[in-house]
Amino acid sequence: MVKLDQQNRENYTKQIIQTLVDQNMNDFRELFFELHPTDQIDILNTVTKKQRAMIYKFVSPEEFAEIFQGLEVEKQKLYIAELQQNYAIDVINNMPYDDVADFLAELPEATKELYLSKMAKEEAQEVIHLLKYDDQTAGAIMTTEYISVASLDTVRNVMDRLRLEAPDAETIYYLYVVDEQLKLVGVVSLRDLIIAPLDQKIEDVMLTRVRSVETHTDQEEVARIMKKYDFLAIPVTAQGMLVGIVTVDDIMDVVEEETEEDFGEISAVRGSLDANISAFAAAKKRSPWIIMLMFLGLITAGVIGEFEDTLEKVIILAVFIPLIMDSAGNTGTQALAVVVRGLALGSVDRSSVGKMLKREFGTGILLGLFCAITLLIVVPFLYDGGLILAGIVGVSLFITLSLSTMVGATVPLIINKLKIDPAVASGPFITTINDIMGLIIYFSIATALIDYLPQ
Repeated sequence: MVKLDQQNRENYTKQIIQTLVDQNMNDFRELFFELHPTDQIDILNTVTKKQRAMIYKFVSPEEFAEIFQGLEVEKQKLYIAELQQNYAIDVINNMPYDDVADFLAELPEATKELYLSKMAKEEAQEVIHLLKYDDQTAGAIMTTEYISVASLDTVRNVMDRLRLEAPDAETIYYLYVVDEQLKLVGVVSLRDLIIAPLDQKIEDVMLTRVRSVETHTDQEEVARIMKKYDFLAIPVTAQGMLVGIVTVDDIMDVVEEETEEDFGEISAVRGSLDANISAFAAAKKRSPWIIMLMFLGLITAGVIGEFEDTLEKVIILAVFIPLIMDSAGNTGTQALAVVVRGLALGSVDRSSVGKMLKREFGTGILLGLFCAITLLIVVPFLYDGGLILAGIVGVSLFITLSLSTMVGATVPLIINKLKIDPAVASGPFITTINDIMGLIIYFSIATALIDYLPQ
């Protein structure tokens, strides 16, 4: 397999494209199949539609299936429309069942039914079975292409089976042991199988304490378990019966998907992170958040309006409004990020919530103290009002930062308790709440001490 740096990659790509232009199938196949499937995908995404048509002629459906299953869904939809129907059906029939299910789930119902009706009956039934599971669960991301063995089998018999069945299995690093009712009773690694005596029974080699997940287990929980135990695959059961496995490559896709989702929630841009969507589509997805935050902004304006008399008497107070608002929002967002990450990784639970809140509150107090001391030193040299003005701003910021961390930490915990994704406590939402709170604290203290300020 060819290893390419950036310069060689560009030259190699040009050579492959030239074989397409020359319609030279032999040279194309020789160059193309020296590449890793990921690099083959890059080539496919680089060439023109006309050149892709040549690739479809030069590559068999079985070979193209390995490339197709690694494409993003939007690219899959684009390229499947370019294929002749029989070729497309053969591609789908040669893909792992879970990848087929993931692809078909994104298609309109009529198109999905068409492909299922054209697939081989056995393969279609496996895919239909996977499509029944709820989205973002272990059942939805598992594959049924695994190898299970009986506890009374000998190592010799299992090794013979592996030679025949391994090419069709998703992974053979772990073999799962089932009883006569197909209930999961153990697991044996390929390594242990290789070093075991050939006449030894599987029950003497296997581990009986097997970590598994149910079909309804959330995919994030599956990812946490696989990360914790460094699994390459994990069995999926339904009422104790082995029904599939989730492999590490699927979990990597889950982690990417969940990270993108959480990032979108926290930044209030969920659904519009894809650079390929239009400006109109992005604006449509972002507008509900922006409109809601706009109305919250009107509350902020209302708070300032309530203290209009204070501002008229001491106009210098207006200078520090951005400082109070920005500091409160930033501190709250930091606490939000800490808590959402902890909830996502499973490191924040009922037993650790109190400790985490205590730490965040302490962090807020210390941040507020540092900022207050800095302002007490700097403000008297820059503005009229001396220590009284510095004290008002410093104390306001101290209280605001102390409370802002608690708001940023508690809101996602409350939302999580309500069984809602805590990431919806987005940064802009927390920022606006803390802005309002900070202004109320600031102007309340300033109003109480207004007689001590120069007017």
